[in-house]
Amino acid sequence: MRVSRYRIATGAAACLALVLSTILAATGAAQRAESQVPIDADDIGGIVAGPNGPEAGVWVIAETRDLPVRFIKMVVTDDRGRYVVPDLPNAKYSVWARGYGLVDSAKVAAQPGQHVTIAATRAPTPAAAAQYYPAIYWYSMLRIPAAEEFGRHSGIAANVTQTRWLDGMKSNGCVGCHQLGQLSTRTIPAAFGTFDTSAQAWRRRVQAGQAGQMMLGALNGLGPLSFQLFGDWTDRVARGELPQAKPERPQGAERNIVVTLRDWMTEKQYLHDLIASDRRNPTVNAYGPLYGSPEYSSDVIPILDPVKNVATTFKAPVRDAAMPFSLGPGHAAALDPLQPSAYWGSERIWDTRVNNHNSMFDRHGRLWLAAAVRGPDNPAFCKAGSDHRSARLFPLDRANRHLAVFEPKTQKYTFVDTCFVTHHLQFGYDKDDTLWTSGGGPVVGWLNMRMFDETGDAAQSQGWTALVLDTNGNGTRDASSEPNEPLDPAKDRRINAGLYAVMPSPVDGSVWGSFRGATSGVVRLAPGASPPQTAIAEVYNVPLPGFGVRGADIDSKGVVWVSLSSGHLGSFDRRKCKGPLNGPKATGDHCAEGWSFHTYPGPGFQGIGDNSAESSYYTWVDQHNTFGLGNDVPMSTGNLNDGLIAFKDGRMIVLRVPYPMGFYAKGFDGRIDDPAAGWKGRGLWAANGDRTPWLIEGGKGSRPLAAHFQLRPDPLAK
Repeated sequence: MRVSRYRIATGAAACLALVLSTILAATGAAQRAESQVPIDADDIGGIVAGPNGPEAGVWVIAETRDLPVRFIKMVVTDDRGRYVVPDLPNAKYSVWARGYGLVDSAKVAAQPGQHVTIAATRAPTPAAAAQYYPAIYWYSMLRIPAAEEFGRHSGIAANVTQTRWLDGMKSNGCVGCHQLGQLSTRTIPAAFGTFDTSAQAWRRRVQAGQAGQMMLGALNGLGPLSFQLFGDWTDRVARGELPQAKPERPQGAERNIVVTLRDWMTEKQYLHDLIASDRRNPTVNAYGPLYGSPEYSSDVIPILDPVKNVATTFKAPVRDAAMPFSLGPGHAAALDPLQPSAYWGSERIWDTRVNNHNSMFDRHGRLWLAAAVRGPDNPAFCKAGSDHRSARLFPLDRANRHLAVFEPKTQKYTFVDTCFVTHHLQFGYDKDDTLWTSGGGPVVGWLNMRMFDETGDAAQSQGWTALVLDTNGNGTRDASSEPNEPLDPAKDRRINAGLYAVMPSPVDGSVWGSFRGATSGVVRLAPGASPPQTAIAEVYNVPLPGFGVRGADIDSKGVVWVSLSSGHLGSFDRRKCKGPLNGPKATGDHCAEGWSFHTYPGPGFQGIGDNSAESSYYTWVDQHNTFGLGNDVPMSTGNLNDGLIAFKDGRMIVLRVPYPMGFYAKGFDGRIDDPAAGWKGRGLWAANGDRTPWLIEGGKGSRPLAAHFQLRPDPLAK
């Protein structure tokens, strides 16, 4: 049949008109929805519109570099695609949308007080979509040897079990320092050169930088198969293999989260942690500056004012300026790189004596630091022959990290020389404001802060104790057998369970800690009336399916919550124990019923049963509702989930940082700036604590970040 050109043209025009009317209708609908989003003069609001309508559960990101520090604020759209980015400092912003199933939208220039419609862009391919997945989706592609391979495979070191292997691949190994699975770690830097095998490339990779000796030693300890499996992983990624699982968009309370980032410190150094307030009194230091702990990277303490958006520094001194660097043998980092870094070559980018690992505020607003003040050889009062009450029971010859206190108002920095090594710090709930420490190896150390303030005498204000179990069951501390000796029914027993985390109980004056190793678990220390002579310990090993204890905290009821490299949040409740808590059978495996396990979100490794590949570093309990989910909510670092993970009413809630991808926290803190200000006066603070901040999205030049997490009542609250 013959069709006239006129009819064809008319039909085409009608079709074009229909398309244009559809586009105009969609644009008009978006503009009407945008205009229905109330905002204040310091907000940016609007709608994210996709090809098929509004995009629910995607992030809107507003970023500026106009302020003294880089400033980023992120929110999530509601079920109608609407958003409000609240409380923005006056500046020019780039605003765009990011979400699962999308690629980043075009960036729109905007200022506070404006409505902005963002045109979402669907991912053209599954591979393009997967580039925005959190690291856990990629890392879960790593093959884990099957249980039957252990003890048989020549590439696996003798006596290494599957749980030990997983522990090394996760929280107490590789992911204890870095996020694995983000773009920079699932690819091999070209700067390393070419290799015959990908296993050789990985052997070269882990030797890079000043932590190369530790990384190489960790994988060598598992066996050569560890290098082969990492190489197989990156080979499969390079060939285009994609994660088997896909992330869901934020749901429920996850859509009410506001995340604000500010950068600080330098592009070559890292932060282990930050502190914002006194965990017992979270209104201390309200609206005040944050203090970072740079650990092995620097003696310079970064300080961030989140009100003025200004970053400054304080260089922490040491008492003996001639003391050696806190690098090399006995430390987790070397003075020189084992092999050149792909980013910094052979440059020494870490150079510290202070080695400030962790800090805590006291009730007066002073900052207490786990920091070296002198060389490792202890003074005489610590050693054998001293009349110090603790040295008489357990003398100590060396300590490579001690205590210091910094007064922000006066800038006064005071050395507190301790005989015991310090690592993490927590204040107790007693009248002496006792500062308890972990990291002492065979002992637990403390400082009577009240006595130190009154006398200035660090020697007499400190004490330490070995961990002694009451295995003879008489209720008192007696002479004890040593860990390598047979159990003597007439004696108590000393154990080696060096505390990693430390947490004074608000319930009964006891002090709890987590301990790591082939056997791991939690320890309870009852100081008694006159420690160390009266201090008695209890130990509770974590049973399967849990393993791989790392950081831990305690709630107001005395329940301990702990991050496990098995992919669980573990909890231990001593009140559930059915048998005797002391005596010859109370040596660690006597209260499995006290443990509960809750699986972290995210996919697991294939072929090893139900699991999560999440490798959480630390768990913290929000005793005072500083975030807004309620009192006593346990929260973990989601080190492969790009954020934090809260456990509320049996559900895991992910507080994700969508940009830049690769956020990795080692610790965090809650603060209430204004109890009367609702959600705006509360929040969590965390540092991006990856030892290599240049591996985050953005690459070389990226600096450590301070993250502020807040919980609105709804996605449009302003």
